[in-house]
Amino acid sequence: MRADPPVVRQDGSDVLLTVHVQPRSSQNQLVSELPERLTLRLTAPPVEGAANAACRAFLAERLGLSKSRILVLHGETSRRKVIRLADTTVAAVVSRLQSR
Repeated sequence: MRADPPVVRQDGSDVLLTVHVQPRSSQNQLVSELPERLTLRLTAPPVEGAANAACRAFLAERLGLSKSRILVLHGETSRRKVIRLADTTVAAVVSRLQSR
């Protein structure tokens, strides 16, 4: 049985964040169940990249990063996404995710 990689992990100078996205939710919110799972509920529909754009914008605001430092690495058309956060650390990301 293969173990899933951690939800938040360091990759060189970047951080890889694995999230489950629920589009068309009633409000934008983070459901943090670290370290097992991270769910983003977004109001945007999963049409023409709207949910991906909303995901990047939400994470940028929550993590205090510019949108240009956030890239959907895997899962453009899937609910399970791997997000690359450029030039940051796991400690900084976890701290921001757990605040609020």
